Amino acid sequence: MIKWTTIIVYSGIMIFWACAAKLSSVDLYAEPQKLAPNPQHPGNAVTGYDYLVTGNYIKSGVPYSIYKRAQKFQAPKPDLNRKGLNTGIPYDFTRVQAPNGADIIVPNCLFCHAQTWGDSVIVGLGNSLSDYTMPQDASLKMSELALKVLASEEERASGTNLIRAGKAAFPYLVTASKGVNIADKLTAVLAAHRDPASFLWREKPAIQIPDEVIPTDVPAWWLLKKKNAMFYNGFGRGDFSRFLMAANLLTVSDTSEASEVLSHFDDVLAFIYAIEPPRYPQPINESRALTGQSIFEKNCSKCHGTYGHVAGYPNLLIPSHIIKTDSALLTSNFSSKPYLEWFSKSWFTMGDRPAKLEPFNGYIAPPLDGVWVTAPYLHNGSVPNLYTLLNSKERPTFWERNFDNPQYNYQFVGWEYEAKDKQYTKSTYNTTLRGYGNHGHYFGDKLSDDERWAVIEYLKTL
Repeated sequence: MIKWTTIIVYSGIMIFWACAAKLSSVDLYAEPQKLAPNPQHPGNAVTGYDYLVTGNYIKSGVPYSIYKRAQKFQAPKPDLNRKGLNTGIPYDFTRVQAPNGADIIVPNCLFCHAQTWGDSVIVGLGNSLSDYTMPQDASLKMSELALKVLASEEERASGTNLIRAGKAAFPYLVTASKGVNIADKLTAVLAAHRDPASFLWREKPAIQIPDEVIPTDVPAWWLLKKKNAMFYNGFGRGDFSRFLMAANLLTVSDTSEASEVLSHFDDVLAFIYAIEPPRYPQPINESRALTGQSIFEKNCSKCHGTYGHVAGYPNLLIPSHIIKTDSALLTSNFSSKPYLEWFSKSWFTMGDRPAKLEPFNGYIAPPLDGVWVTAPYLHNGSVPNLYTLLNSKERPTFWERNFDNPQYNYQFVGWEYEAKDKQYTKSTYNTTLRGYGNHGHYFGDKLSDDERWAVIEYLKTL
């Protein structure tokens, strides 16, 4: 009964991956391109964290009274030591007041942008343990019934916008494997149902919604401070705060509400810029790491930058024909012409702080701060650990991990997994599917195994 709201609202947080844009005439480059700096407005990191974990940027949700009934059937999760209304509430939910005063529970940004690690929570780490493999129609019907039978009239009204979005989106949001995110597809659905200038809801989609679901991994938030553009293909330019607040598009009533939410997101961006990656928790062979640094700087730093005392990040867009990774994301959902046109007419591009999209046929080479903790790798999470990222011949075509009791392998730096000969369950990642491919990024193949292990030892230090 609660799961459907989790899936819809908190995939909704990932809308910031795409909403808001100005259609660009930028050509598709044949060579790597350096991204120019993209200055952002300053904010208060402390205030931003408070709004992130207690704010009402999602204004429609599950009545708190119903949530309490369902909570006893759910596995316990860590909390954030919040006080007041949110005392004891799991880290990825927030208790807020709906505009009509109803007491509701909504997922917050940390549903996608935090992950449990043992008994703790790493804020800013992309959630790679999510499960969008099951249709949620039955859960939606149960939630509607619960609202009808158990909720007051005020509480039922507070869930209207969320129910509406759920009905529109559910038929399109089923993935082939666990562990991937559906933000791009959800963006396409919601854009199709929103008037671009007013954000008023359209019962019938004005844009044809693609059938396929092209998945993504969720990047670590702490990388954003170095990046001059957002999203895997680097096409998010202009005001980052507008992209970040776009989760509100899931339940927003109109653009006046969107503007109020936006007023808080310079602070949220300041908090994101303040996040530092966790340090590698195991012993590091310093001598081998020093050797690995030399190999890395010779072979990898041109794209991924340098670290330590002489640090620099080049902000390079790498064309698809060079990186050779799965290119389905570059042409799916909001990257298609109808959605780019929707963005170009939308509220996101209006005013003195517009956001815009500048399409690119390739991907940005990311910074590698905290890379040890960000498995699985590549933009679609198709590679389980750093060793197989640097040795493509060892990448499994089908690989399965334990989502109920996830285990990390600190030697190979990534998830413990079991190679399979086919996809047996939804816990098996199937790299033969469109959008799920594990090909490309072959640059580590030219290294010897000793060199490869030295580079991995160095990457643990970042």
